[in-house]
Amino acid sequence: MVKAIEHIKKEIAALEEAVTLTAQELKAAYGIYLNSLAQAMRQQLILASYYICTQGYPERFLQLSLSQRQKLQQAIRKAAKKTAEGLISLTNMEGMQVDELEQQDILINYLRQLEIHNNHEQEDKSANSENAEQDQKKYEALDNHEQSGKTQSGNVPLNQVLSSNFLSLKVYSSEISNPAELIKWQQQIEARILANLKHISSEVNSVLKNADILPRRLPPSILDAAVIASETSAEIMSGPPNILNLVIEVETGSSSEETSLTQIMVLGLRLGEIEFANTQLSSLRKQIRYILGKLNKLGRQYQQKQRECSIAEAESAWRASWFED
Repeated sequence: MVKAIEHIKKEIAALEEAVTLTAQELKAAYGIYLNSLAQAMRQQLILASYYICTQGYPERFLQLSLSQRQKLQQAIRKAAKKTAEGLISLTNMEGMQVDELEQQDILINYLRQLEIHNNHEQEDKSANSENAEQDQKKYEALDNHEQSGKTQSGNVPLNQVLSSNFLSLKVYSSEISNPAELIKWQQQIEARILANLKHISSEVNSVLKNADILPRRLPPSILDAAVIASETSAEIMSGPPNILNLVIEVETGSSSEETSLTQIMVLGLRLGEIEFANTQLSSLRKQIRYILGKLNKLGRQYQQKQRECSIAEAESAWRASWFED
């Protein structure tokens, strides 16, 4: 029994070494991806701002003086540069902590990636061997008591990362050897990406509003809610990319009961649309997804071996303490 436990622990150590290598590979992939994303974000932010000023509200833009137009454009470029620098530095951030809104981003993005991953698994199911399917079923049966249930997409692997200690990982380490810890780090990166896109969208909308391009009566909460609502949808929206067309109710008189419906156009950067419009970025996302697929498999094996080790140690402890009356 002791030899069996030692053998299982060696298998766990081998899996941890594989996870460490995967962690290094994942960080390198994100480094390249974030550099490409920063450039694509800047380009599409400027294009979306251009569309709002020239197609959405051309009359208002023409009312600005030359210096006002230049000031507006400079503010947009400055915001884009700052956000681009923030995106590039994400993988090197120390003390990565998230607020409540970013926690929502983590959950939304996590479920979205699980849906994509499960869809890929469904597509590849016909190519899987019968033994592989039996192994997967055996694992799910062994670990079923640790699973929190099913999503609409099916069984959720590694979903314990959404437990109360989900946000415990603060700093990236090249020595990460636990699959769940690496998943937490990856999801924090994704949450930061979404938070950066939301922040720059709100900031540029405020710049456009202060320049009288967008209506000044438009409440900031409406803009923020529109950006958040657009991000929760995984579908590519119709119309120009990263542009949101809204119909809102605004007060038209001194009485709060006098209102009218007004259609407005605002900026809302969406990660899906940025990637869709950039082939290089889409290819880099596929590479990250491929690495995450490997990590997912390592995670399932790691959980199974951890459970086998616990069972073997429990059996050994039982025998060591048992004696006949």
